[in-house]
Order: sequence, then C-alpha cells, then structure tokens
Amino acid sequence: MKKPKILVARAVFPEVIARLEQHFEVESNQSDETWSKAQLTERLKGKDGAFTTGGDRIDAEVLAACPGLKICANMAVGYNNFDIDAMTAAGVLATNAPDVLTETTADFGFALLMATARRVTESEHYLRAGKWTKWSYDMFAGSDIHGATLGILGMGRIGQGIAKRGAHGFGMKVIYHNRSRLDAALEAECKASYVGKEELLKTADHLVLVLPYSPASHHTIGAAELALMKPTANLINIARGGIVDDAALAAALRDKRIAAAGLDVFEGEPKVHSDLLTVPNVVLTPHIASATIPTRLAMASLAADNLIAFFGGKKPLTPLNAAVLAIK
Repeated sequence: MKKPKILVARAVFPEVIARLEQHFEVESNQSDETWSKAQLTERLKGKDGAFTTGGDRIDAEVLAACPGLKICANMAVGYNNFDIDAMTAAGVLATNAPDVLTETTADFGFALLMATARRVTESEHYLRAGKWTKWSYDMFAGSDIHGATLGILGMGRIGQGIAKRGAHGFGMKVIYHNRSRLDAALEAECKASYVGKEELLKTADHLVLVLPYSPASHHTIGAAELALMKPTANLINIARGGIVDDAALAAALRDKRIAAAGLDVFEGEPKVHSDLLTVPNVVLTPHIASATIPTRLAMASLAADNLIAFFGGKKPLTPLNAAVLAIK
C-alpha cells in the first residue's frame, strides 16, 4: 500500500523524522530554511498531511492551492497560524500540542517574572560593561516577589501552573481574570480569586499574560490598560505577540509608567519593535518558554502521534476542529 505523503515544515528531532518515515513518504526541512508563504504552498502541493510549527500559516489561499491536504498537525499549543474556519470549510483537520508543555512553560513564565522583578538583565549588562566598581544601597533594587500580588490574565492550564507556583511557593496573593471563572475547586487549588479586568490591572504587582491570541484579543494590553497599572508593577508576556501593543509598552517603560517588563513573545516576531531594544527595564527572550529538550520532544511526538493516528484510521489525540472527522 502506498504511504501518504507529508511535509515536515521545520527542522525537528531526527528520531521524530525516523518515526514518521515508518508511516509516511516524508519531505522534511532539516536544513531549517525559513520559507515564504509561496514556498510553503509549493511544497505542500501533492501532500496529504503537514507537520507544522507556529510560524507556518495555513489559510484559505494555501488550502485552495493544495486540495489534497487532509491534516495539519501543529507542534505548538497555540494555533493562530491556522485559519480554523477555512480549514474546516476545506475539510482539513487541525491539531495542536497542548498539555505536554504546560509545566515547562509555567516554569519559564515564573523565571521571567523573577528576572524582571529583580532586574537581572539590567544588572548583568552593567557588570559585563565593567561599570560595577562599588556597592550601593539602591544598586538595581527591584521589587519583591514573595508576599506580592500576582495577577494572571488568562487562567488556562499554564495560568493555573503559574498561580500555583506563586501561591504555594512564594506566598503570593493570586488574582486572575478570564473569559469564564474557574470552578471553586480549581480556584482553591490555585489559591486564586477572580476579579474584573480593571481591578486586575490596578491591583497586580506582577501581571502575567497567558491568554490565547485571536483578533478579539489583539492589543488586549495597550496604552489605556498600561495607564491603569501601578508605576511599580511589572508586566510579563508569555502568551502571544499581538496581545500587547509593543509600541505602547516601550513608551510606558521609557517613561517609567510601569517598572519593568519581561517578554518572550512579540508582534511580528522574530522582528522586535526597535523601541523595546532601547529601554533598559525590559527582559527579552526569543520565544523559548517551552524550550527544554524533553518538552520540545514531547511536543514533536504529539504532532507525529496525531498524523499517525489520522492516517491509521484512528481519532487524533488533540483535534481542534473535530467536526471534520465526522464528515470523513
């Protein structure tokens, strides 16, 4: 029986490629070239499935050019690179990779919070530049984490993981805002209290963003929201680029309307707004919140599992538009 043809759009672990090759005719991108949309579309022609990452856009235009495509398996929990409505209309299944990165991403979110609050990046740059010549009482004095108020915007699995770290590990008061309130048992487990968005912004000492990106959540944090925050507050974004208006944030940081920010995601990444590169009170990392070897391998393996299950006549583990399966 002829094997289905799949495209692996970015470099992944060799052992994952080897596993896929047991089931499929694989075209891979192990040289990790950055393809334009046109180049990606050209390589998807004639393919039955695709193994994608968050930067590979699958929309109506791509789908129209690739009528044989049946499934795209994302090696990410986020899927704003997928036009789900267009994929559903075309009968193309979309899957993602949730759960396997929850704890690692929550770890990193808290690490970024700590680095921001304690001015780790600023002080390291100062030391490396040879400027450290004496001790002073206020040298890079930051803000406390223990006992402070932790605000979380977006209380899914990762938000809950951050809440637990703050409440149980650092004795923080945890408040959160979400589209829907958690049930009482989950709130108790996270030691978290539900508040309105405005109260969250006004009250949090450390505000962590963990909400998914959609057109509705574009610039959830802009100039008006930043103006509500305490001048001593820190903002952490491990959600998605576009959740924050990066230009407005850079201005707020420059004018010290908030104390500092820690950012792992950016509008238009891998490009970073030039103003963010000129302010000292920001910690910048290149979208690495899930970047541990065990976690990235688990993400790749889950994407592979979804492809193998689908073409093997079984239900994929993490479908995003399961209605497509009912049609087939």
